[in-house]
Amino acid sequence: MGKAALTNKKMQAVQKTKKYTFVAVGVIAVLIIGFIIIKLSTSGEDTTGAASGDLKILKSEITETAKFYSYKTGKTNMEVLAVKASDGTIRTAFNTCQICYDSGRGYYEQQGEELVCQNCGNRFHIDQIEKIRGGCNPAPIVKENRAEDDEFIVISQDFMEEYKGLFGNWRK
Repeated sequence: MGKAALTNKKMQAVQKTKKYTFVAVGVIAVLIIGFIIIKLSTSGEDTTGAASGDLKILKSEITETAKFYSYKTGKTNMEVLAVKASDGTIRTAFNTCQICYDSGRGYYEQQGEELVCQNCGNRFHIDQIEKIRGGCNPAPIVKENRAEDDEFIVISQDFMEEYKGLFGNWRK
């Protein structure tokens, strides 16, 4: 094989490598752009309330099974629960017991139509959320402390920050 043929094969190999490198760079660029677009499209209003800002709860997703919404203010993780009571109204509360909150385990899990404190075992019927204040039950978020329209319940960032002390030792 002559020198010219060898040089030609080397050039073809280099061109092939450049082609694959170009394709690989193109694929990576498309993936990065896609990731940025997804990130930007989800960085607006968050209906889960996972980060600071107002907590927005979509009413259509609330049923007789309590739904828990994570919220973070500074380094404090918080949680709000929302559930539909037997009369059809949506009830909201902080997922922390007004007595046991300082233990770190004073949060609730649902069993049937009751919420059970994971610290003391107190059982609290979902129909009583927002109705009973004080004592060993979820800290209520009553209508005066939230905004509401046909689609959303909105709990302000200021209100959430005001009650972050209930979650200082929270270990859920």
